[in-house]
Amino acid sequence: MKIIMNVTLLILVLLAVSSGVAKTMLMPTDVEFFNRFGFSDSVLVAFGISQLIGGILLVPLKFRLAGAVIVSITFLISLLLLILAGDFVVATITFVCIVLLAVVMRNCWNANTN
Repeated sequence: MKIIMNVTLLILVLLAVSSGVAKTMLMPTDVEFFNRFGFSDSVLVAFGISQLIGGILLVPLKFRLAGAVIVSITFLISLLLLILAGDFVVATITFVCIVLLAVVMRNCWNANTN
């Protein structure tokens, strides 16, 4: 079970970091998508930085809960926008990531309270 959790965590870190980097680099697809919902370039960069920081914080156990919360919030915002845009395939993948982040948060919470 520990191996599965570590692989899941690695995937979540890579998704958060790569998503954050894409936004901070103002990749055209991200800029086009988020501009439709009123995100300026500076807001998109700030959003990307928060995803990047959250992804980095997922790595050390001491900050994992905070990282999972940050990434969950950014993924939840993305999920809502994806649903509004009608992109249900990517929205489903994003939802699965949020559920996996909730599992990470629960595990961190249980580890801290025991």
